[in-house]
Amino acid sequence: MNKIINLKEAVDLIHSGDTVMVGGFTYFGCPLHLLYELADREVDNLTIISEDLGYGGLPYLQGAGVLINNGQVKEAQVSFIGYYPEITEAVKDERLKLTLIPQGTLAERIRAGGSGLGGFYTPVGVGTVVEEGKEIKIINNKKYLLEYPLRADVALIKCKTADHLGNAAFKYTAENFNPLMAMAADLVILETEELVENGAIEPDSVDLPGVFVDKIVLCKDVVI
Repeated sequence: MNKIINLKEAVDLIHSGDTVMVGGFTYFGCPLHLLYELADREVDNLTIISEDLGYGGLPYLQGAGVLINNGQVKEAQVSFIGYYPEITEAVKDERLKLTLIPQGTLAERIRAGGSGLGGFYTPVGVGTVVEEGKEIKIINNKKYLLEYPLRADVALIKCKTADHLGNAAFKYTAENFNPLMAMAADLVILETEELVENGAIEPDSVDLPGVFVDKIVLCKDVVI
């Protein structure tokens, strides 16, 4: 199966009402080309699951923050919202439902979703607002919270190098949430900076096996 498609064809696969996982830690390992193309579409009512919504503190919007400013996102489940007054105002005006999830818990919930697990118990958040409404279990005299897995309709991920089968290699910390999200979505679209022939990536250097990737988009230009 040919997995290589262009940017517009890839974003055509995302529909209003979808839950979309977005890889990256601020803009490191973030599929910015896919996000900006999505921002030009009449696609809304999205739920975004991501570590963050961009770094913020800049004179322009960035990454998923553009989608929120467009009114395309109804809900965001993240660990960090960035320094975006626009996002704060959207939450205050109830135009955006925001759920903050501790970063390690977010990663483990995504991993659980990709691994077929029913959930897990963690002490993170005990005694805070994170605890509200969650099942509590005492294990060895210690309180734990039950956290459920996260899955998505679509995962948008970004790598440095990929082959035509979707085997991917990431650059340093840009790997972050990308492999976990690729395992936890029904459709995985991979944005890559370099496209090489099958076999060009040493097996030990493959960070994400191509079996988890459905579509590949080559985007050489750097965008922020």
